[in-house]
Amino acid sequence: QVQLVESGGGLVQAGGSLRLSCAASGRTFDNYSVGWFRQAPGKERVFVAALPWAGGYTRSTDSVKGRFTIYRDDAKNTVYLQMNSLRPEDTAVYYCATKRRSYSGPTYSPNDYDYWGQGTQVTVSS
Repeated sequence: QVQLVESGGGLVQAGGSLRLSCAASGRTFDNYSVGWFRQAPGKERVFVAALPWAGGYTRSTDSVKGRFTIYRDDAKNTVYLQMNSLRPEDTAVYYCATKRRSYSGPTYSPNDYDYWGQGTQVTVSS
């Protein structure tokens, strides 16, 4: 059974930083792509960033490019989302997700991911 647990959310002022963590149990990340998504109140869950199973070139949505970085620590079996220069519009619940199938590339739709964490709230005040 694959379980993902996010942590690191909180309240921060605009311009501040947070680092979200996504820890996995039940398997390692090294052969599986991982994505971060977010969902603001009353809105759909949307793609934020993704890390390919082989590492290397990451994906991110335009609104976070240059501010958010996704990376993996294999020793800790954890994927991180470093968020800098936060804006009020980044306020949302953030979820990490991974796929059932190994060696599958990163994609942008939540429907492509099989395992999800419970989410962590990020609130950015102006």
